[in-house]
Amino acid sequence: MFCFQCQETSKGTGCTVVGVCGKKDDLANMQDLLIYTIKGLAIVNTMAREIGINQKKTDQFIINGLFMTITNANWDKNEFFNTVREGLKLREEIKAAIRNAGYTLDNNSDFVTWYRETNYELEMKSASQEVSILATRDEDIRSLRELVTYGLKGMAAYLEHAANLSYENEELNAFMQKALAKITDDSVSMEQLIELSMECGKYGVHAMELLDTANTSTYGHPEMTKVNIGVRQNPGILVSGHDLKDMEELLKQTEGTGVDVYTHSEMLPAHYYPAFKKYDHFVGNYGNAWWEQTREFESFNGPILMTTNCIVPPRESYKGRMYTTGATAVQDVTYIPKNEDGTKDFSVIIEHAKKCQPPVEIEKGEIVGGFAHNQVAQVADQVVEAVKKGDIKRFFVMAGCDGRHKSRTYYKEFAEELPKDTIILTAGCAKYRYNKLDLGDINGIPRVLDAGQCNDSYSLVMTALKLKDAFGLESVNELPLSYNIAWYEQKAVIVFLALLYLGVKNIHVGPTLPAFLSPNVTNFLIENFGVGGISNTKEDIEMFMNSGIEIQESALV
Repeated sequence: MFCFQCQETSKGTGCTVVGVCGKKDDLANMQDLLIYTIKGLAIVNTMAREIGINQKKTDQFIINGLFMTITNANWDKNEFFNTVREGLKLREEIKAAIRNAGYTLDNNSDFVTWYRETNYELEMKSASQEVSILATRDEDIRSLRELVTYGLKGMAAYLEHAANLSYENEELNAFMQKALAKITDDSVSMEQLIELSMECGKYGVHAMELLDTANTSTYGHPEMTKVNIGVRQNPGILVSGHDLKDMEELLKQTEGTGVDVYTHSEMLPAHYYPAFKKYDHFVGNYGNAWWEQTREFESFNGPILMTTNCIVPPRESYKGRMYTTGATAVQDVTYIPKNEDGTKDFSVIIEHAKKCQPPVEIEKGEIVGGFAHNQVAQVADQVVEAVKKGDIKRFFVMAGCDGRHKSRTYYKEFAEELPKDTIILTAGCAKYRYNKLDLGDINGIPRVLDAGQCNDSYSLVMTALKLKDAFGLESVNELPLSYNIAWYEQKAVIVFLALLYLGVKNIHVGPTLPAFLSPNVTNFLIENFGVGGISNTKEDIEMFMNSGIEIQESALV
């Protein structure tokens, strides 16, 4: 195996024996084979789209297939066998449809022609050199191809969530497949791949906007909310992952059953949406970021529903209480499928919960969130006034992912040591490093403004644009706004590309820069966008605070 798609990859270079995430080589290779299959499918379907015979099921398959390979999403090798076979069958159907329409497919690469059926044959193919990431020998070409691939994986996650709420976009589907086809073409140069990466960022913005529209049109705009982090004495169901549609259906089905519902990790922001506040049994948030689940799932006592990625291979002690759905799966864990009408039946989880003890309380109190772009717009005048008076000196975007590395204590220390006249804008599970600290407020404005999930990073972009307009500036780079972003998996990659496309400069990424960025690609990002890493809190805070960017007094009039 060879995998370097996440921040925790072994020795900062790549996992070659077993994944730091926990996946074995056979699973890692099958994930590579699914991506290989999807690329071939994208090649033939790009032509099918050009001649007007594209089918919606192909777009859905590609989105779900990409999502399955995101770090910590799907741990069931059998699911990959079945999905690869389904992809090959679909590819052959499209090829036949192209021929029947009177056209000739001029691509005869292995991506388009290979075919196997048995699990053994697929396993042998998955371990072959041509399927491996390392099949691309040029380090810079490989780096850019993987940068695009990981960006597309992140985009697929956004699009699947939006599609679950019946929001889809043909232009985004077409771009994803065109990009997948392009990165298989050995004639595409490094310069063209850089252009494709920026184009990926452009469509990433559109994908984030689509999901934001889907969520807010369906559930209302997030609003400032105090979320309970204690427990009640009823049996409960713990919901982790990211999918709001699953949350909605579960809340409806548990109403009146005597079973409480709690959020975990990235599902915390569900509490911010007005549509969910009517449920009295929607109790609060239990626990912290994804990587602490092995301890927190033990003490919860009730069943756990994993709606998306961020699954740590479960311990046997609670594996029987875990359920998966959507793009996720774990071998020997019950999977909740969609019904023909698109709904899901969670009755098996509800009945399981009724037989369980209430969760063990692990903390008490409240945390505050709900500062998505619409809520921030409502306090914009208050923020501008605080800047005018000199009460707010700088804003810090500290969004992204949390992880297991001890080096991530940096983000807690960074938040604690920031000057008291600064505001933190956050989204994603990175906030669990500091969202329970008593950092106070500035004139009633909390110093940590949580916009929501990593899926809600669009809100941080919109917030920056609203601040730019409020101060009458030409560019967000003129704001006293610094980016100190933590990353872990591929949704962070599409956010990064989106920021680059929007022209955001001087983004700092940690705790380490991606292993998939070659030295030349890294230098390109440094020279053209000022991308940097992190060092230590004292030096970094001094660097950010002395960046020289201040709101000119004339802009405050």
